[in-house]
Amino acid sequence: MSRPVEIAKSNSRLSVYWWPAAVLLALVAMALDTKVVDIGTKQDIQTDVFSAHAYGKKEFPRIQAEIEKTAVDAKVLATAIAQDKAAAGKKYGKPGSVGPIFPVKFSGTVEKGRNGIFTVAADGIPEDLTIRVQMGPAINGTDVRDATGTVSFGQFINQIDYQNAGAALNDEVKSHVLIGIDRDKLEGKKIEVVGVFQLINPANWLVTPVWLRLQ
Repeated sequence: MSRPVEIAKSNSRLSVYWWPAAVLLALVAMALDTKVVDIGTKQDIQTDVFSAHAYGKKEFPRIQAEIEKTAVDAKVLATAIAQDKAAAGKKYGKPGSVGPIFPVKFSGTVEKGRNGIFTVAADGIPEDLTIRVQMGPAINGTDVRDATGTVSFGQFINQIDYQNAGAALNDEVKSHVLIGIDRDKLEGKKIEVVGVFQLINPANWLVTPVWLRLQ
């Protein structure tokens, strides 16, 4: 009657020794399958990870050139929008999240600004139209990204990358278009602007510049 008890004890002793051995073998297998990569080496660079900074550097010149090429004189655009917003959007703009996004160009005089946004008394536009320009240091929105219609969500892995692409293009505006501008001395200066805006309020345009000249 004692033999089953002895077998059970033997099996129990085997289990005690088997589990540590199995764990040890698993750890050894993991160690053999692990590749050590030094930080900063070529192997450390993950080529499939989206770099917003690199994207902005590469794509901004192309987008900037396209906006400059298609920019509509503010006087012409203001008249077209006043006559028929939908028709103006189809003719001159690209679809946006709220309203069409227009490329525009104008010249005028810089007026007072607040929080980096300055009103410009643009030459030849109706008195009831206000044009404001983002002059930094913060540039908000995705108008630059969306202005040409060549950048879409489907080109990115996820919404975060898509949003970061827009922010990176805004960073390029700050570092290439607005660099060196003294915002404390803008009021009263003559200015030429090429930029983009999304039509939300037909009487108030908020323009993000992709090119400008101060006099």
